[in-house]
Amino acid sequence: MTILITGGTGSIGRRLTQLLQQKGHTVAWLSRSEQSVPNVQVYHWDVRKSQIDARAVADADAIIHLAGAGIADERWSDARKREILESRTQSTALLAQALRNTPNRVRVFVSSSAIGYYGGDTGDRPMTETSPAGSDFLAQVTRAWERSVEEIDTIKTTEGQPIRTVRIRTGVVLTMAGGALPKLVQPIRLGAGAAIGSGQQYISWIHVDDICQLFIQAVETESWKGAYNGVAPDPVTNEALTREIASVLKRPLILPKVPAFAIKLAFGELAVTVLGSSLVLNKRIAHETTFAYKFPKLRDALEDLLK
Repeated sequence: MTILITGGTGSIGRRLTQLLQQKGHTVAWLSRSEQSVPNVQVYHWDVRKSQIDARAVADADAIIHLAGAGIADERWSDARKREILESRTQSTALLAQALRNTPNRVRVFVSSSAIGYYGGDTGDRPMTETSPAGSDFLAQVTRAWERSVEEIDTIKTTEGQPIRTVRIRTGVVLTMAGGALPKLVQPIRLGAGAAIGSGQQYISWIHVDDICQLFIQAVETESWKGAYNGVAPDPVTNEALTREIASVLKRPLILPKVPAFAIKLAFGELAVTVLGSSLVLNKRIAHETTFAYKFPKLRDALEDLLK
């Protein structure tokens, strides 16, 4: 298959590209910048200007949509919140427009989503795919994002076939190529690691290779439709994650927990991304699919990433 990826330059996109190519798929990217990537056809798009190279859609059998401004990259000013929302909804709308207006053979559209759908802080209540959406900023963004993906359900290919859509509600992706893990590892390596806040807030994590394989299986398996929680089957608390990292690195944890007020003072509303608790379960993957995790346990995932 020829698979078009948006957000290919990110840590998930780059690893996903490698794994798809290892399986014999042809990979193309939609990118804002003109760049040359070995063995990848790069097409240009500019979401703010509503510009997209129609050849990207015309040549694809499947689309994996990962593009979106980083949730935790900057403090949440009003302008940043708008960018986080519009980078997701407008990019999806631009892809939908291209699919409507360009003769194509796209059979499946797999979009990243987020466990923020349930809210930034759901305490110790287990969340599954049938749990209601939250009402805070993260939930509002994710709900709007998924609604924009659902619009693609109304589009048909040139041959008149409906486009199958899948939404992967991604948890905290563990990779040393970016995201949360390097920020947790660095102070622990320096002997200055500590749990954050109460330390009892749940983190629903997943190894980068497993989230990539979820996207691949969603593309390749016609029975996959709708929303799936892209998390490992072993959620842990912030304190347990911190201790496990220290154990793998063979470093002591001697400092007290970082108080919640200090995190709120430093990060403002963004603090919910580290102080909020999300106990999210992969119910549909466990009961409706044959997907097998390579790293179902945190210890194995960390030893692979930190070795």
